[in-house]
Amino acid sequence: MEHLSLLADGREHEHGRERARWEKAAADVLRKAGRMKAEDPDSLVWEKLTRTTLDGIEIAPLGTVESLDGLPDAGLPGAAPYTRGSAVSRTEQGWDVRAHLADPDAAQAAAAALDDLENGVTSLWLTVGRGGVAAGDLPTVLEKVYVDLAPVVLDSPDDPVAAAEAFCAVLADRDVTPAPGTSLGGDPVGAEVRGHIGRDPQEVVTRLVELAREHGTLALTVDATAVHDAGATDAQELGYSLALGAAYLRMLTDRAGPGLDVATAAALVEFRYAATDEQFTTIAKFRAARRAWHRVLELSGAPDAPGQLQHAVTSRPMYTKYDPWVNMLRGTVAAFAAGVGGASAVTVLPFDHAIGLPDGFSRRNARNTSLLLIAESHVARVTDPGGGSYALEKLTDDLARAGWDQFQRIEAEGGAHASVRSDTGLLTRIRTQAVEPRQRQIAKRRRPITGVSEFPNLEETLPERRPHPEGAAVVTRYAEPYEVLRDEPAATPVFLATMGPVAHHTARAGFAANLLAAGGVDTVQAGATNSVEEVVSAYRSSEPMSPVVCLAGTDQAYAEWGSELAAELREAGASYVVLAGKPGDRTVPVGKVDDSCAMGVDALAFLGRVRKELAK
Repeated sequence: MEHLSLLADGREHEHGRERARWEKAAADVLRKAGRMKAEDPDSLVWEKLTRTTLDGIEIAPLGTVESLDGLPDAGLPGAAPYTRGSAVSRTEQGWDVRAHLADPDAAQAAAAALDDLENGVTSLWLTVGRGGVAAGDLPTVLEKVYVDLAPVVLDSPDDPVAAAEAFCAVLADRDVTPAPGTSLGGDPVGAEVRGHIGRDPQEVVTRLVELAREHGTLALTVDATAVHDAGATDAQELGYSLALGAAYLRMLTDRAGPGLDVATAAALVEFRYAATDEQFTTIAKFRAARRAWHRVLELSGAPDAPGQLQHAVTSRPMYTKYDPWVNMLRGTVAAFAAGVGGASAVTVLPFDHAIGLPDGFSRRNARNTSLLLIAESHVARVTDPGGGSYALEKLTDDLARAGWDQFQRIEAEGGAHASVRSDTGLLTRIRTQAVEPRQRQIAKRRRPITGVSEFPNLEETLPERRPHPEGAAVVTRYAEPYEVLRDEPAATPVFLATMGPVAHHTARAGFAANLLAAGGVDTVQAGATNSVEEVVSAYRSSEPMSPVVCLAGTDQAYAEWGSELAAELREAGASYVVLAGKPGDRTVPVGKVDDSCAMGVDALAFLGRVRKELAK
């Protein structure tokens, strides 16, 4: 026993030394970057590098064994509480590769469905009704689809009953048993979140259950992407899904309605969550969702019910209209995270989703994202590959608790349906606690969007796509405030008054040009210069002469001849002088310039002011 005690003490001592070495290495980097002072203790790196999510969850820069203190046992894959997966292992195909289809042209939709299924897709997710395929066109769209082999999941916000009846008519006409996982996909409360007011939810649920039990399908989808698309945080999305799942359980077990037992009711429901390019929070969200839903079932008297059935969809709000090719990277990270997180089905939305209806190439790219992750990267070969990671286990627990808190708050407001209808309910909290803080971060580029708020390309030509049909889901993309500016680019460029040789001005000139381009404002440069006269001469010869000029140089150059240059440029015709950097006694005095741009500036506000001056 004494030997074991000494061994444990030795390991703890070595762990402490390793931690101290990491702290020193990290602190040295932060001191060089100016984020820590020489006298600051190395241990300050934990505070400096810890990131806080919109849910208030702190994510440490490094997972340590102490992160597991007090955490519940995650269990084993395929066993309660299903944190580590709803199944012990995955099938050879990995996860269900589910393609989304919302083309109102029945012939094109049928061709796309067949092309997807013949090239690796294993199930179809059909938007039916307004915003997608007409219910009456389902026989045409599914004509060559073996519905007994490939699951079909419906999504009809405006009339789920009509869509379900039309699909069940196809099943009856063919006299086949639908493939396991086929779902009528009803979600009347989620439809209301998206602005579709239809029949009473209890009536819809009762009818869908009748059809589902008659034909052997799932009946309902708890579509948490409805609130994600409205801007919800991960915990808000999770809490909403638990509250809505509980609401549907009540409807399904209502003696005046279907009258099912809890376990049977739960087996009729699938959950849909958004997968984002925030890799670790996405992995943790899917793990936390299974754990929390099991707790709901446990409290409802069905502890032996199987694990949550999850459908992951790459986030619509994270996609961008400009530089849409970057969406391939976002979709890949999101699909990877969803797969690692244990989602049973994954839909990668095509990279051109924000522009319009996808073409054959973008659909192929979308399905191949999953296929490559499964067949070549072998992401699905191991169940819960992130299990045991100190950081991930801690984040999973934090998200599960934050989501449960949201769930309890929604329940206290009368449940999911009452909360989303209330003026002080969930949707209001999403706006004030998620949308507004996120937009402030985006405006200040603390949450950068590649290709839009960072590294925009004003010369790009967007792919041409057919528009989404009327009635398609309305989503406010994170990049939209910048995209609105890009939609109407400024007619006049800003003149970059570059001071000194290229090596001296390139950093600030590049920063200013990148920032201005994010708002649809082009720039022209003076180039390498050595004096006020050379900069002013370049300005006078620029076509057209811009009313807005931006000084770009070093602090030393600003101090030496920045004020004089600003005055001479005004004399030459400039009416608005911007400084790339911070004005002050060591650069250019505040009164000598009209505006400035530096790290942390509210980019959208700055761009609005500059564009207003350019338009005069």
